[in-house]
Amino acid sequence: MSRKAVLISNLGSPDSTSVPDVRRYLKEFLSDERVFDAPQPIKSYILYCKVLPFRPKKTGEAYRKIWTREGSPLILTSRKVQSLLQEKTSLPVELSMRYGNPSTRSALERLARQGVQELFLMPMYPHYAMSSYETAVVNARELAREVAPQMRISVLPPFFREPGYIDALCQRMEPYLEKPYDYILFSFHGIPERHLRKGDPSRSHCTVVPDCCHTCSPVQSVCYRAQCFRTVEEVAARMNIPTTRYNVSFQSRFGKEPWLKPYTDFEFTRLAKEGVKRLLVVTPAFVSDCLETLEEIGIQGKNDFLEAGGQGFQLIPCLNDHPAWVDFLASRVDIFEEQTEPGLAAEII
Repeated sequence: MSRKAVLISNLGSPDSTSVPDVRRYLKEFLSDERVFDAPQPIKSYILYCKVLPFRPKKTGEAYRKIWTREGSPLILTSRKVQSLLQEKTSLPVELSMRYGNPSTRSALERLARQGVQELFLMPMYPHYAMSSYETAVVNARELAREVAPQMRISVLPPFFREPGYIDALCQRMEPYLEKPYDYILFSFHGIPERHLRKGDPSRSHCTVVPDCCHTCSPVQSVCYRAQCFRTVEEVAARMNIPTTRYNVSFQSRFGKEPWLKPYTDFEFTRLAKEGVKRLLVVTPAFVSDCLETLEEIGIQGKNDFLEAGGQGFQLIPCLNDHPAWVDFLASRVDIFEEQTEPGLAAEII
């Protein structure tokens, strides 16, 4: 019986495309205060009067466009990664989703029953954001205190510039860059601009200092936008992509407040109207293809670009179960397995 184990944590997916299952998933997701952090009266009104009565039907229709016979693409890919990683380590490897199933609680309970005392939590988010990485880590720690108080947890830090992650991205992109293209759009999941300021403990750097993401500051250890830019700069340098042939944008905004700009959907129209005919789109913040990549970009985005005058649109797949990506994860598990004290990750939460 191993005293150590690994827990992969991804975002999650509804159990099915039915309206009740989608509504249940959206309720759990949008009830998270790190995802939707409006004052409670406003949040309750928006959630129960504006979103949950109407959005599940539309979201369910979007999920049906990408759903497979076996189920959710994100869940299926995550299970493949779990299986491939298990082949590379003797430690038990569990899978959990921050929202939906398999739940983090059930995964921790299974590990506790196996007598696991040291856990390596691997959030599948390359970049730090309170609505993704932070909530996954905080939730896992809170649940562990309930169901397995003896369990010590080490956490994989954000790996936005780790050579293994960058190398996996480059290997994924390389076959597509060998074919003719005009431009590359690196599309990241968006967050409200307010979240940048909220995550800056100094309150004097993010969105305050000119070109704050490229001005050195300790706050960049938890700055989502700065980390996104760094990933793209590392990839562009490795792949020799000129700065004139790519841009960074942000997708999947929710609500009316300002989110990180430029907006991906606006960029599709702008680029096509400015003469870009052959567009490549990369989504480095997502390690597994999901609704936001396959439907929002691969279907909606493609239609927007072509309707605006573009002629060729290629969504480059996420890392999914690419061997270089699995090797990177395995290398981090090896470090955890060899360490004698918990704390692989710096405590940044």
